[in-house]
Amino acid sequence: MSEDTLPQRLQAIQGRIPSPVRLVCVTKQVPIPVIRQAYALGLRDFGENRVQEAQVKAQALADLPDITWHLIGHLQSNKARAALQLFPWIHSVDSLAIAQKLDQLNQTLAQPAQLLLQVKLRPDPQKYGWTVPELHAALPALSQLQHVKIVGLMTILPLGLSPGERQHLFSELPALGAQLQPHLPLREYSMGMSDDYPQALAAGATMIRLGRGLFGERPLP
Repeated sequence: MSEDTLPQRLQAIQGRIPSPVRLVCVTKQVPIPVIRQAYALGLRDFGENRVQEAQVKAQALADLPDITWHLIGHLQSNKARAALQLFPWIHSVDSLAIAQKLDQLNQTLAQPAQLLLQVKLRPDPQKYGWTVPELHAALPALSQLQHVKIVGLMTILPLGLSPGERQHLFSELPALGAQLQPHLPLREYSMGMSDDYPQALAAGATMIRLGRGLFGERPLP
């Protein structure tokens, strides 16, 4: 991972992103000095897959007052309280049980967490998330949550799609959000990563999540 390429990569990416779209920098396995460099370049939104790794980084970067952390990985129930204390945004709410757990725990916090529901637009055993029928069935219960804000939807596409297929599938997420609007005030669509963010932007993404495209390849575990 080379620090000296980050400014060039960022400049190229920002030239393709409309100004209202939020760029979430995926910092899984990214060293703290590199995150500081990204912050110095003007980036403020950082996404982590695991609560434990994010806790270490947030403590080390506590001197950066306007940094915003996003949880983008699967959330286990036993990590829900810690996630609410750290992440103003949780993109990966993938079941009614975890949504209700977050709502219960958020009663004691001053600010309600902003949640996105992770949706599987096509069957994919490698991904967490709601199927579209499951999400429709859960709407009455989701609309009763009082201590969190469900503000959007998130998706990760299956592998092996062409660019045209990606854009077509991404476009289904805002269309689904429009169907759910009478029940949930959805405004955010978190979709698109380093390999497919141009298609996500064309389909109406309001947030994209880029790791490798900004920071290069991660070291192998």
